[in-house]
Amino acid sequence: MKAEEKRQFHAEYGQILMMSAWGMAIVIASFLFLYLGYLLDKWLNTPPTFMFGLFFLALVTSIGKLYQEAWRRKKEV
Repeated sequence: MKAEEKRQFHAEYGQILMMSAWGMAIVIASFLFLYLGYLLDKWLNTPPTFMFGLFFLALVTSIGKLYQEAWRRKKEV
C-alpha cells in the first residue's frame, strides 16, 4: 500500500469515527437534558414542560453543531 493510499484510507475511517462520536454526543446530550428537564419539572411541578423543552434544545443544538462541523470539513476538502 502506497503512502497516499494509506493517508486516504485513514482519512475515510477518521471521518467515520468522527460521525460516530457526534452521534454519541447527540445521544448523551439528549438524555442529560431530558433528565435535567425531568428534575426541573418535578421541582417546579410543571410536567412535561421543561423535560420536552430541554430535550428539543439539546437535539437542535447538537444537530446544528454537527451540521457546522460537516460544512467546515466539506470546505476543507
